[in-house]
Amino acid sequence: MKNRIIFSMLFVLSVTFNTSAKQDKYVKHTVAQGETITMIAQKYKVTPYDIYKLNPDSQNGIELNSVLLIPPTVATSTFSAEEKQTTPKAKGNSTTHLVQPKETLFSLSRQYGVSVDAIKSANAELLKDGLKIGQTIRIPSAVAHQETYEKPVTAPKETPKPVVKSESKPEVTKANVTYHTIEPKETKYGISKKYGMTIQELERLNPAIVNDFPVGLKLVISGNPESKTGAESSRTKEETPKAPTVSTKKYLEEYVVRPKETISSIANDYGMTEQELIALNPELKKGVKLGMILRVPKGQRKEPIKKEQGNLMKKINTNARKQLALLLPFNISKIESDTVNSTQARLKKDKFLNMTLDFYSGALMAIDSARVLGMNVDIKILDSQETKNTFDAASLVTENNLSAMDAVIGPFYQANVEKLAEMLQSTNTPVISPLSKESGKKFSNLYQSMPSLEQMRASIFEFMNAKAGNVVAVVDPKKGSVKQYLQENQASARIVGLSAKNTFSADSLRVCLKKDKMNYVVLASESTGMILATTNAMLAAQKDYQVQLVIMEPNETLDFEEISLTRLTKLKLLYPSLTRPNESVEANQFDVKYKKLNKIIPNAFAIRGFDVTFDTLLRLSQEKTFEQTIQFDDSEQIESKFNYNPNSTHGYSNSGIYILYYDTDLSIKEAS
Repeated sequence: MKNRIIFSMLFVLSVTFNTSAKQDKYVKHTVAQGETITMIAQKYKVTPYDIYKLNPDSQNGIELNSVLLIPPTVATSTFSAEEKQTTPKAKGNSTTHLVQPKETLFSLSRQYGVSVDAIKSANAELLKDGLKIGQTIRIPSAVAHQETYEKPVTAPKETPKPVVKSESKPEVTKANVTYHTIEPKETKYGISKKYGMTIQELERLNPAIVNDFPVGLKLVISGNPESKTGAESSRTKEETPKAPTVSTKKYLEEYVVRPKETISSIANDYGMTEQELIALNPELKKGVKLGMILRVPKGQRKEPIKKEQGNLMKKINTNARKQLALLLPFNISKIESDTVNSTQARLKKDKFLNMTLDFYSGALMAIDSARVLGMNVDIKILDSQETKNTFDAASLVTENNLSAMDAVIGPFYQANVEKLAEMLQSTNTPVISPLSKESGKKFSNLYQSMPSLEQMRASIFEFMNAKAGNVVAVVDPKKGSVKQYLQENQASARIVGLSAKNTFSADSLRVCLKKDKMNYVVLASESTGMILATTNAMLAAQKDYQVQLVIMEPNETLDFEEISLTRLTKLKLLYPSLTRPNESVEANQFDVKYKKLNKIIPNAFAIRGFDVTFDTLLRLSQEKTFEQTIQFDDSEQIESKFNYNPNSTHGYSNSGIYILYYDTDLSIKEAS
């Protein structure tokens, strides 16, 4: 029987949109490379809303060479091209405004200091169906309508009073300063948008959030914070109070998606959540595509730091002594209190304990290697005494002074890791989750060393997207959730039709294949019959097409003898993996040494124990801080690689994923 390999569902991120029209009185426009709805609207002197109204699908994005209906210029679309820019332009006693996502008539009334009724009256025809994204509306003058609303971001004008000069600085009181306390799930983008400022302005006022964004931190939004020294001089009664800074509206710009980018990576680059990015670009609900043009906050992209691999081994610093705690769920007290089963009997049936001991054996190998290299790290190995439902984090932290540690590996269960990270967040002690693939609560000091299923899916899509492949899916009728996922998220993936009896049809697959591209056939079935029928059809199609088999999820049926390994290698089965096959000298030496010490070859958990522990020890043994090594350095160990990146909200996750395939020589290789 072949080795069972852990697969993960892949992403297929190509998107196809079709538009059609029958009314000849409208102009037909074929979308050119790089064009956007806004650009097309300006070209024909209409509003984006006019185009959206005739071409509803275009609200989800437009594709090269697709055809749009363009209406003739109408009364509501007679503004000049200059007026259609995002920046409001005055025209007589009114202003024009291009409606942005999430804006409402109420928010516009507050922004411009006019009533909702006044805006409705000035745009009666245009607003009969409600306010729409992309509309260019008129904002009447507040003076003309005798409005009494006060703009919330602008201080009321006061008659200047003489100020008594003094050599000392004026006293700043709480009344002069606007504060905001970071709430869970908030982002820099969300807060800066709320107060009408840029992320750069927010970071300038609050340097502490440049590399961190902890929940509960009190941010300065405008004015100057109170002096902590209490040395400010008094201000005379005649001095005019300092007015809050008048903020400007934050505008959007267009961004072209680059190779290998994902929704998560783009959102992170702009300091926002995936939900906030999708709100600006509803077309992303169907996935991201190379070359897609997105709306993003203007001037807020942070260019990613180019990481280097291998530097950690070259620059080991043995001067400063560091401390590492390793929390492993031995649950010794339960073993000692078990009067029914002997330790040997317990080991035979307790899989969780066996996994813990395997991980521990690999960690000991990493600790020994660190000593050989002269790393100056004190290591404290503790029994976390955890189960899935119980974990006394408070006692563990207090009794072992974990807040003084430079890093902590463990516990094993995700909920327990999060609980510990929350307790150590005040000291910013790095907490590394060694085995969990789950994604739950995020904390600024939490490091997920196991890539999530979402990252796995994104990684294999990035691979197929870079290859510009044609994605075809064969979905078993029992896999309704997979079919729904493809329909809702991967619109460009063509789902092969089944017969009236829900059986596979070779002809249905063949009509979906393209001769000028690699055809990635995504197989979602655990039926031996459907797998054999699909792979038979693919083998037959190899005479005329390039085809490759892809797995979206773990599939134990492929390990059965009925599905021969030769069949899978001929179709070069492709999948994402957390680990890689490693035949290097270092890997072989590790195997030999481990077997000599433990009388057995290392399994996956033992190797994982080595990889996670040694990566952490390397990062602690640098002149840079642990957090700085995360920003600038990757590492690759026996089977895993560690490429930590900040999440869109808090904490870090590892995106070190391999794309592997079965080669015709019966070996597993890394795809390039």
